[in-house]
Amino acid sequence: MPESTVSDRAELGELFLRAAKRVRRGMADRLAPLGLTPAQARALRVIGRWDEAPRMAELAERLKIVPRSATTLVDALEADGLVRREPDPDNRRATRVVLTGDGRAALARMHEAHVRGVEDLFAALSPDQRETLRDLLAAIDAD
Repeated sequence: MPESTVSDRAELGELFLRAAKRVRRGMADRLAPLGLTPAQARALRVIGRWDEAPRMAELAERLKIVPRSATTLVDALEADGLVRREPDPDNRRATRVVLTGDGRAALARMHEAHVRGVEDLFAALSPDQRETLRDLLAAIDAD
């Protein structure tokens, strides 16, 4: 197998970045009709994955943001009726973030929009190409 040149590696990096930007733009476009920003959608997904409602500090840590930013995100989600704050029964100084019924419905709509977006994004690839891309991305992710 021929060794790649610096130019080849630079092009690969550029193509990867352009694809990532396309994914982010597409995600933002699919979330806009749902009234969500990408950050709000990410917070909802993270909250929805927890078995028990997370504390605000846990949410900030999982999102890799400062607690003040988590508060701003939760404020917006709460204003839209997607989450509610509840006192933590085990720690009276802590607050847990609980998905509401509307929040669970928003997660379902987000999932549907994500599936449509993925189908659109990879429509130009054959099934074999999709499998190869999946394997390559999994190999990169394993590092």
